[in-house]
Amino acid sequence: MKAVRTDQELECPGIDAALRTRGVELVTLPDGIPEAELMRAVADADLLLMCYTPITARVIEAAPKLRAIVKYGVGVDAIDIPAAIRRGVPVVNVPEYAEETVAEGAFALMIALAKRLPAIGGAVQRDGWVWPQRRWLGRDISGATVGLVGCGKIGRSMARMTGQGFRARVLAYDPNADPVALAALGIEKVDDLRAMLSACDFVSVHCVLNERTRGLIGRAELACMKPDAILVNVSRGALIDEAALVEAVLAGRLGGVGLDVYSQEPLATAGHPMSPLFGRDDVILFPHLTFFTAEAMQRLEEDTLARCFEALDGRPVTVRSRDPRLRAQQAGVAFA
Repeated sequence: MKAVRTDQELECPGIDAALRTRGVELVTLPDGIPEAELMRAVADADLLLMCYTPITARVIEAAPKLRAIVKYGVGVDAIDIPAAIRRGVPVVNVPEYAEETVAEGAFALMIALAKRLPAIGGAVQRDGWVWPQRRWLGRDISGATVGLVGCGKIGRSMARMTGQGFRARVLAYDPNADPVALAALGIEKVDDLRAMLSACDFVSVHCVLNERTRGLIGRAELACMKPDAILVNVSRGALIDEAALVEAVLAGRLGGVGLDVYSQEPLATAGHPMSPLFGRDDVILFPHLTFFTAEAMQRLEEDTLARCFEALDGRPVTVRSRDPRLRAQQAGVAFA
């Protein structure tokens, strides 16, 4: 049997070794591989593992032996799922491996900006010391209002850290969430996104990317935010109008921005839409690594291999995600 794993820059030694030990011929391919090259690689593949590389209808059609597409990660927006369903190729992700991990990453970005760690740390590295002048003044999370855009498992972990952990008031905009269930967790559901944004000192984005949420936070929404508010996004870059975000930051209309995700990845210090944000001490640009801890990667590799072995053995592939795009599948899957 043959497996193709794209995005080889994300090192997964446990996955690679276990597949090869089982006798699978494994081909790893780099990020950004052209569609035509990927089509040639999967022509005789039984299994396709991907993380970021787009899996188009043409790629799926080029792989007549394909038993499953395994996303070793969470988001499935880069996979043409309708095309896979038409072909009867199961698509599965690994949705639970980094829920707490990513929430911790979002909180780390938030508290680092609140305490001015990039600015003060950079100044100390450069000058050796700083005195308590107003330009270094940080902010408390305790007593502040934190808004969550999306309140699934990661958002609820973030709510626990900021609310129960730091005694912030927590609001959430999530049309799909049950207000009673949120209230039991100390979270106030808000039905108007702009109204919530205008009330918040900190905003953290935790929703999935689909056609309804693409560009969810645009110019009008950014304009609603307080001029000293801090915005964090660890979900998907396209949830925010990034051009509008750059304009707001450069105009001084936000207190800080922490980003781990971008519409175009990887970033570049020049020639990228987000390049103007490099070098600012009110912005943290993280390279899509809030998920990357030893514990999370172990869980990712174990769950990914479990899905791979189900497919290679001819068993139904277990779908644990609640994403309706994955739940729409009928062939070759079992729902947990």
